[in-house]
Amino acid sequence: MTVDKSEARVRRMFGEIAGRYDLVNHLTSLGIDIYWRWRTVRTVPPAGDAPILDLCTGTGDLALAYYQAGRGQTPVVGADFCHPMLVLGRGKAQQAGADHVAFVEADAQKLPFPDDHFQIVSVAFGLRNVTDTDRGLREMIRVCRPGGRLAVLEFATPRWQPFKALFGFYFRYVLPLIGQALARNRHDAYHYLPESVDEFPSGEALAERIRAAGASDVRYHQLTLGIAILYVGTK
Repeated sequence: MTVDKSEARVRRMFGEIAGRYDLVNHLTSLGIDIYWRWRTVRTVPPAGDAPILDLCTGTGDLALAYYQAGRGQTPVVGADFCHPMLVLGRGKAQQAGADHVAFVEADAQKLPFPDDHFQIVSVAFGLRNVTDTDRGLREMIRVCRPGGRLAVLEFATPRWQPFKALFGFYFRYVLPLIGQALARNRHDAYHYLPESVDEFPSGEALAERIRAAGASDVRYHQLTLGIAILYVGTK
């Protein structure tokens, strides 16, 4: 059965869990998600003062990581279509004194930005939630400058046994119980997570779709025994 990734469902689902989103992410990943974002910024670092776009930004963790990497001099835009997430992101930015980070309510499939605008376009754990993945990728390419870079951080299913079996049990049965207990919601957000990862392409399959959207020199790096993969490309 195909996972329901309609815009209405995804927006409601993430709106319901926004208040506990960061807590559950850090707890269920044992804090490794912080390392994954750090690795993304190190692999695709800012260069100069051209703006950066973080798509499906959620509460803005990767946007803020890019702000810090640019020493507060590089403008960063965090875009998401879930308003409650953006409210929390703005609060975190204000608390951090990140006055060069702007949050914009926008659909990844129809971005309100001009062509060839951003030096980096990133997305962390959000591409698989976009209803039309290829349309979202084409929009990322469109708003990226020629020579600019894409960074796509996404979950994957590890292949090395016995870790694959152990992680699979945790991801499908334990994590949803923890997530639902801490962030109660009506749309089974933490059952949606493993289901959406299982259905979403990874490795070479996703790299090929990034190339088809218009990126060149697309490479990918497995992180933490294949739990996550960082895809990097150039416009």
